[in-house]
Amino acid sequence: MRTTRLMPAAVALALAAAGCQPAAPAPETSDASVHRYGEIAFDPCVLGGERGMPTLEAQCGSFEVAENPAASEGRRIALDIAWLPATGKGGGTEDPVFFLAGGPGQAATEVAPVVDMALKDVRKQRDVILVDQRGTGGSNPLDCRDADGEPLQIDPADTVDAAAAEAYFAQCLRSLEGRADPRFYTTAHAVADLDTVRQALGVERINLVGGSYGTRVAQQYAMRHPQHTRSVVLDGVAPNRLVIGGEFARMLDRALDRQSAQCAAQPACKARFGDDLVGRIRALETTLRAAPVEVAYHHPTTFAADSGTLGADTVVGLVHGVSYVPQLSALLPLVVDEAVDGRYQPLMSLAQLWSGQMEGMMNLGMQRSVVCAEDAPRYTPDPADAGTLMGAEAGPRFFSGCDSWPTGEVAEDFTRPYGGDTPTLLLSGELDPVTPPEYGEEVAKDLSNARHFTLKGQGHGVMGIGCMPRLIAQFVESTDPAALDASCLDSLDYIPPFTSYNGWAP
Repeated sequence: MRTTRLMPAAVALALAAAGCQPAAPAPETSDASVHRYGEIAFDPCVLGGERGMPTLEAQCGSFEVAENPAASEGRRIALDIAWLPATGKGGGTEDPVFFLAGGPGQAATEVAPVVDMALKDVRKQRDVILVDQRGTGGSNPLDCRDADGEPLQIDPADTVDAAAAEAYFAQCLRSLEGRADPRFYTTAHAVADLDTVRQALGVERINLVGGSYGTRVAQQYAMRHPQHTRSVVLDGVAPNRLVIGGEFARMLDRALDRQSAQCAAQPACKARFGDDLVGRIRALETTLRAAPVEVAYHHPTTFAADSGTLGADTVVGLVHGVSYVPQLSALLPLVVDEAVDGRYQPLMSLAQLWSGQMEGMMNLGMQRSVVCAEDAPRYTPDPADAGTLMGAEAGPRFFSGCDSWPTGEVAEDFTRPYGGDTPTLLLSGELDPVTPPEYGEEVAKDLSNARHFTLKGQGHGVMGIGCMPRLIAQFVESTDPAALDASCLDSLDYIPPFTSYNGWAP
């Protein structure tokens, strides 16, 4: 998924929460600043600090693997790894927790402070390991560059110009020559890397926590290496059969319909905005598609005077993005209503805030290597998309560049449902616009030792919401999902839509 609650910092901060006890096996030290966890040497480091995120003290290291598993003498790539040591006295067990980031294209170490907040109770007993999936972060990133080696500036997800998107990925591919072979950056390669790191750490079993696309990686690992999988937590569940990007348009409309129904159920909100949020967004989209407007506004972070063009695609992109985060989507009825009446500044400022938080969060080259190999060949347009806010072009646009992108092999049983008796906890947000609760229910039915929680009024990625950090910690320790007392989740509720810039009506 293009974004997850564990991806952008704006989402991460909406969720908001190290010590260095030795892990098992005990670290050997020849230098006071160097710790060893199995075969891997780690040095003290500080993660985070970007996009408003807090900083986090950690241990950082790397481990080399062959880019092409079948050619061990060929190019080697270093996997970037962060170790968050257990914080409790006597903590640090032989069964660490591996966090698997979303995207595809997100680097786990770049959201370490967010992971730390969500797994703060887990860390009282267990070490947490973050491995940047190959092609992201510090693991030989497949970053897209121009002819001069500088980052390409246009995000193809923000353009409706198919030719421009294709040109972007063609240049991206050229920029990878001599430094990466895109065929070897798929989910299967990530799974193999995780098991290689597990062996290098010297541990027999690991606990997996995956967010969004990371739930695909977690399921694939648990299916390929059940003997090494102690427990699994899936947050924002993507079934193995899911074509990433293929259902975005319908799932967004589903989430907006539910949000609109919540507004209609509140007298103050209904009186202010009516009961058809989707209809008002469509009206605004139609107006701006016919005639984009120049908007003078104040930048949301610098407060400096600025101006820019507001078009229909900016509106649709904003609606999709903020729908991940109920704290932001609560503003949608208000800013849409203002824009319908010709006051575009609030909507423009919110769009700039979101795009600023998302900038640089996804590695689009690595994303191509995953979706072009695993999803694009299975994509079939759905006629129902034509009637959605994102429209029928949403799916094909997501797979821009795939016709020419080199693709790796995909196992015949790749889409087989994740099943069996591995202890598994599945988490969904009721208003999630990309991985709705129905996906979690779909995966849970094939598991004999699982439990699925749907968090009321929440969006995409819920592991840091309310009492979930405590429940996750209890599950990881007990590996008994049935024993969890989830009554603490009953206090969660919908975030009321803003009826004015002073907030929601009392």
